[in-house]
Amino acid sequence: MRVLVAVKRVIDYNVKVRVKLDGSGVDLANVKMSLNPFDEIAIEEAVRLKEQGIASEVVVVSVGPAKASESLRAALAMGADRAILVQSDEVIEPLAVAKILVGIAGEEQPGLIILGKQAIDDDCNQTGQMLAALLGRPQGTFASRIALDGDHVTVTREVDGGLETVRLAMPAVVTTDLRLNEPRYASLPNIMKAKAKPLATKTPADYGVDMSPRLKVVHVAEPVARQAGIKVADVDALIGKLKELGVA
Repeated sequence: MRVLVAVKRVIDYNVKVRVKLDGSGVDLANVKMSLNPFDEIAIEEAVRLKEQGIASEVVVVSVGPAKASESLRAALAMGADRAILVQSDEVIEPLAVAKILVGIAGEEQPGLIILGKQAIDDDCNQTGQMLAALLGRPQGTFASRIALDGDHVTVTREVDGGLETVRLAMPAVVTTDLRLNEPRYASLPNIMKAKAKPLATKTPADYGVDMSPRLKVVHVAEPVARQAGIKVADVDALIGKLKELGVA
């Protein structure tokens, strides 16, 4: 069984995001980029399936600029077998990514497609669901546990009320949550080996996908600075202040 994993290049989670002065977007100049953390979890799960002898090949794919190849090399260093970069410098929206993944799934015929549940830059949490809908495949989102049994996969989902377990007929689409696993660190020998692994470059046109944006960013602003608190003398003063503010 082949496993297809979609990954995204995002601003590193340790970097403080800066907004452009004109409010048109986020400033990416000279900013450290890395693999989306949820996608690292997806890669780890796919590699574990291969190590267990369940998966025969792990293919990673990313849609983005040429520098996204660095993220794909990181995925290859974690244990993926080969990579596909769909190169585009356009604004990339979830629906366009999902359509491209439909084309790649048609070529690769994976038994399982794994994605991070969301990217930490836009927090859209849409691509996996859109992909499953376009493919007409069952989906298990927010997975905290994945177990394969023949031609079915059992997914334990993290939902607002607790945990939900679903059994899906494969091929299926799964999106990963934080508690699914702990991604491994790529060793230096594996980083060196990753440089020799195949990385194919495609374009959205190869899959007949129009990347024209359907959404328009009106304005981007940093969160309002938190105001300083106040001290009260006693409980009566606290209750009085709460009443004054209309919250009690």
